[in-house]
Amino acid sequence: MKSLYAADIHENQLVDSLFLVSSKNHGVTKGGNSYLVLKLLDRSGEIEGRVWDRADDLGRGFDRNDFVRVRGQATLYQGKVQIRVQDVMRVEEKNIAAEDFLPKSPFDPDVMLGELQTILRGMKNPHLLALAEACFADQELMDLIKRAPGAKTIHHPYLSGLLEHTLSLLKLILRVVENYQGIDVDLLLTGGFLHDIGKVYEFSFERAVEYTDAGQLLGHLVMEVEMVNKKIATIPDFPDELAMLVKHLLVSHHGAYEFGSPKLPQTVEAIMLHALDDLDGKIQAVQNLPEKEPGSKWTVFHRAYGRSFYRGGQDESDK
Repeated sequence: MKSLYAADIHENQLVDSLFLVSSKNHGVTKGGNSYLVLKLLDRSGEIEGRVWDRADDLGRGFDRNDFVRVRGQATLYQGKVQIRVQDVMRVEEKNIAAEDFLPKSPFDPDVMLGELQTILRGMKNPHLLALAEACFADQELMDLIKRAPGAKTIHHPYLSGLLEHTLSLLKLILRVVENYQGIDVDLLLTGGFLHDIGKVYEFSFERAVEYTDAGQLLGHLVMEVEMVNKKIATIPDFPDELAMLVKHLLVSHHGAYEFGSPKLPQTVEAIMLHALDDLDGKIQAVQNLPEKEPGSKWTVFHRAYGRSFYRGGQDESDK
């Protein structure tokens, strides 16, 4: 197990630790000497490493997405800590604990899955309950949903992030439906459960969170409709209209064509699913943005949202 993580490295510290190489770039100084710029990842975050000496020789020993042992010294450059790398060598994957390198949800996935199942097993619609149970009986699917990230970068981009987001969404649904009449709560809960379930196959997450080939070519919306079709086919007398409404929630939950929805939300439940999904994702993303600099009242700039966020009103105990 790692004893030193990227987030804990401070200026002038001697470093001898394992990292995942998330990027590797070659450069040449004005004097014609080669150097390497590395992005070194573990579950706490990322730190830059710079190889100034023996860059060509050391660079031949590892590639991007390799696990490496890095030795060097931490230095401060333009306000950020980086590692001046003296030695770097590839480490066999069998000697690695994967949980050291990918960030993970602070919540226990088994506990989250239990909460999710309890909510869905409270549904009254026998067909939707049977659909949920068909998913629960799929052990491969349950194992994946306990580990899958919620996204690659924007929100819940860590192990068990998909389950954390899905459970949070179901809890939001139960609170919001109390304020409205005529909502098909079971349908909305089913949509909340299944709206991102294709992400278990859209992403690979053994080393870094990356898109699979199917994820790149199809995307999770198409993949989860196929998954739901297969589950529904195993349930006797599942109503065609109900199947259509469930799948409409999936294909419309991004809310707009420019965000990848092939259809816009056209039922009240679809409108609610999109709004609550968007709300949960944005709040998690903003709350987890790092400060612009230590002690700053502002977060770093969020490219997807096109702005920084003010945190000046926070109580210290809430940080």
